[in-house]
This record gives sequence, C-alpha cells and structure tokens, in this order.
Amino acid sequence: MKDAPVQVLAPSSEGGRPVILGNVVLGVAYSPADVVDILRQAGIEDSVIALDNHKLIEWQGGGPEVWH
Repeated sequence: MKDAPVQVLAPSSEGGRPVILGNVVLGVAYSPADVVDILRQAGIEDSVIALDNHKLIEWQGGGPEVWH
C-alpha cells in the first residue's frame, strides 16, 4: 500500500504523467500546474495541495521537475 493517496506516475514517452488517486486515474499532467489543477478538480482543497507534500503526493520516476 502506498503512503500517499495521490501518485504521479513516471513520464510517458509523450511527456505526460498520469495522476492517480486510489485506483482512479484523475488525468494526465504535462506540468506541475496541471497536477495542481487536476487535484483541485478532484476536490482537494488548495490549503492541502503542495507539490512537495509527501503525505499527499508520491512522485514516481522523478519529482515535479521531471516531465520527459
């Protein structure tokens, strides 16, 4: 089981990174701003969203600076 409820998977060959909450793919992000937008659309409050919040987001295949 993952510690963080949100996983941002490694970049695909097109550069997008799937954003997953539990077992649901919320969307594909192409930038850190996209991750924030996707989480907002999922109903996560702005006060909780921080790209370096390891209790919220697990980055796989590199952190928020890796997109390809």
